[in-house]
Amino acid sequence: MSIGSKFEDLKKNQEKIPYPSAQRRIDLLISLRKGLQEQAILFANAISNDFSHRSREETLAIEVFFTLRTINFCIKNTKKWMKKRKRKISWLFRSAYAYLLPQPLGVVGIMVPWNFPLYLALVPAAYAISAGNRIMIKVSELTPNTGKALIHLIKSAKLEDYIHVVDGDIETAKIFTNLPFGHLLFTGSTQVGKKVMEAASRNLTPVTLELGGKSPAIVSKTVSSAYFNRLFMGKLLNAGQTCVAPDYLFIPEGWEEKIEQTFRAFMNKHYPQLESNSDYTAIVSESHKKRLQKLIEDAQQKGARVICFGDHNLKGQKLPVYLVFNVHQDMLIMQQEVFGPIFPIMSYQSFNQVIQYINSHPCPLSLYYFGQNKEEKEQLLLKTLSGGFIVNNTIMQTGIDDLPFGGVGASGMGTYHGREGFDVFSKLKSVFVQRRIALLSYLYPPYGKLLTFFLKKIGKINFKSNL
Repeated sequence: MSIGSKFEDLKKNQEKIPYPSAQRRIDLLISLRKGLQEQAILFANAISNDFSHRSREETLAIEVFFTLRTINFCIKNTKKWMKKRKRKISWLFRSAYAYLLPQPLGVVGIMVPWNFPLYLALVPAAYAISAGNRIMIKVSELTPNTGKALIHLIKSAKLEDYIHVVDGDIETAKIFTNLPFGHLLFTGSTQVGKKVMEAASRNLTPVTLELGGKSPAIVSKTVSSAYFNRLFMGKLLNAGQTCVAPDYLFIPEGWEEKIEQTFRAFMNKHYPQLESNSDYTAIVSESHKKRLQKLIEDAQQKGARVICFGDHNLKGQKLPVYLVFNVHQDMLIMQQEVFGPIFPIMSYQSFNQVIQYINSHPCPLSLYYFGQNKEEKEQLLLKTLSGGFIVNNTIMQTGIDDLPFGGVGASGMGTYHGREGFDVFSKLKSVFVQRRIALLSYLYPPYGKLLTFFLKKIGKINFKSNL
């Protein structure tokens, strides 16, 4: 069956039940939860095969566990989110009342990247189900095994009338983005996000774009040494293939040796070796590995000091971890999102220098601050624009159920998670109900003294010409 035909099938199913009951939505979420719990190991193995290796524990903890948390959050809150939302009205409309009614959009689309192919498929799907929609999910061509596992999950959970999973290459993705969805959520690169938005605009399909960019981490002189583990783990989770990973690091001038030694101690403790380390994830494809190697070669040729942790010639798709000092804007590593286990490091003399640098570049998805200085925190919070601002930790913001997540500018548009995740897949329909008495009806034509009196006394309008 073609993608277009499946879209029409889902649309017809939605038209039969345009406003599913709360219990129906909850039952669907329970089925999804049960299926994921039963097939968790299947997904861990599938994702590891797609990456050539990824830690089973990492997949179960980051993708399965937090997806289940989101599903539970939606089960708990669906009835509350569905309720009419009363709105205040002026005394001018006395006897009337107004409210918002969250209504399903119909068939919505979700485009999933390869880096977290389970979490970024089912978390938005859970919100879309809670909002009463049918769903089409386009998985990445780089994660075919995960795509098959998702198809199996949907079938075994008897959700095929509600969710359809599409796999395929770039041409399939083009067909997908041209479908007239009620809403389209895309997670991926800024470059591809622009193309998705352009295609969606042909149908006036509203989009949520969860993009990436270069998210900075700033280390203050007031930082506690206990916080460095959180910073470094944020870089090495999934081998840096995370849209909210700290992309580059700002450190106080003269701290280079301190950072190098602290990072070395972290590696010795958590990743003492890499090639046979089951906790260290491989790069998703050979082409992505070559791209990262090119970043290192370019930086070295242009004067960077590169420190390698691990064997330069790791077998397979694993890549060593690199610290890169003395970087500058002419290097590719400072022009592209890294998306790998490479940490460019810049030094600063004053905090204003940091703020000026951040503001002279596209708005990041996340901005990380490590330190205890209240004034520095306030400056970063109020004088920079980013999707999120995180203090003394990394990545954890994505796991807060009730905290909306999204970028700004080049790092994305729109948010989901929390009630906002329900709302993004809903039409908040404005409803106004007038009862028997309508005060403004006394002001109907023929206009006269009553309307003039009203406009003068209530509107404070001056009827005398000043010309």
